[in-house]
Amino acid sequence: MRDQNSASVATPEALQLDIAALRADTPGCRQVIHFNNAGCGLLAAPVLTAMVGHLNLEARIGGYEASAARADGVREFYTELAALINTTPDNIAFAGSATHAYANALSSIPFESGDTILTTRDDFVSNQIAFLSLRKRFGVRIVHAPNTPEGGVDVPAMAELMRTHRPRLVSATHVPTNSGLVTPVAEIGRHCRELELLYLVDACQSVGQYPLDVEEIGCDLLTATCRKFLRGPRGSGFLYVSDRVLRAGYEPLFIDMHGARWTAPGSYRPVGTAARFEEWEFPYATVLGSAAATRYARNVGLEAIARRTPALAARLRSRLETVPGVRVLDRGPRLAALVTFAVDRGWQPQPFKEAMDARNINSALSFREFAQFDFGDKDVDWCLRLSPHYYNTEEEVDHVADAVAELVRQGR
Repeated sequence: MRDQNSASVATPEALQLDIAALRADTPGCRQVIHFNNAGCGLLAAPVLTAMVGHLNLEARIGGYEASAARADGVREFYTELAALINTTPDNIAFAGSATHAYANALSSIPFESGDTILTTRDDFVSNQIAFLSLRKRFGVRIVHAPNTPEGGVDVPAMAELMRTHRPRLVSATHVPTNSGLVTPVAEIGRHCRELELLYLVDACQSVGQYPLDVEEIGCDLLTATCRKFLRGPRGSGFLYVSDRVLRAGYEPLFIDMHGARWTAPGSYRPVGTAARFEEWEFPYATVLGSAAATRYARNVGLEAIARRTPALAARLRSRLETVPGVRVLDRGPRLAALVTFAVDRGWQPQPFKEAMDARNINSALSFREFAQFDFGDKDVDWCLRLSPHYYNTEEEVDHVADAVAELVRQGR
């Protein structure tokens, strides 16, 4: 295997970041070309240190005692994430995953038969399945806003659907998992605020890749994972809950002793913060690792990350567009660091990914069942997803593009 830390020609974006230092902080860079940051980002050394250190402490003194000893560090999970998305610690709830956070958020909404959920055609698969489950159980209607010919949601048409249907919930995914599309969530949010509609945003693929400001987005609820572009550990995520939602008394369906107080044999009172969406049991090493990952991202600088990471993806997309037999699938006026492409002939999905794995290139597969609307429109059954991050190099981008071209030429 070639040296993954070898030098390359620096772009203007790279000049604002110490790429060599960032790669030295990232042990995985010595092992693989990691282009699966939309799946899991590589852990930075401070994240690993925080997690292993806490597990060692638990082994020495006990789990309850270790969490008490690290209480200040645990609180930093909330303060760091609050600073990352421009809110207060009281508006942040830890979750074991973004899907868990999303389900808890949905469970707090008192849906009734005939209520409408207004969403887009470029949503995350688990969100769409959850909506279908709500339709099956409660009889809610699901309305999908149309896309523009260029790709991505038609916001004026979506706003008209808001006025027509007065939906119980408006939902959008900022960056879908199956393409590089960036949805204009703040523009959608402006219409929601004008009509006082409840607005839920899935920010799984944008947290850690772009600066996020929940006030600018105008959302009532926002969910994300920590394991992707934020480079936190698996099994971690969070839910942002606005003051408006807290004041209105929204609470998860299955609230527990951490989120509420049992005030009398027949009554309870939810706590006043987003902690009402949490449970009593916490994976404290994971929480501390997530705090360290958030702090690391903020120290690197989200503005610099937001310039470099999509630029690396644009370079990769441009290279792949010249490869015969490769069809780049990403569409829309603004594209993130998720590059998806279909191979027109000769390969089945798993063997193609395995061939990339054999070259020490990490990637991910997406299938039509992950994106029924999007893949139906594009007439593909599967694609390979490549997702670089700021610690990747231009040389790696070119190497990955060359590897794809070589495999496609070989066929299968």
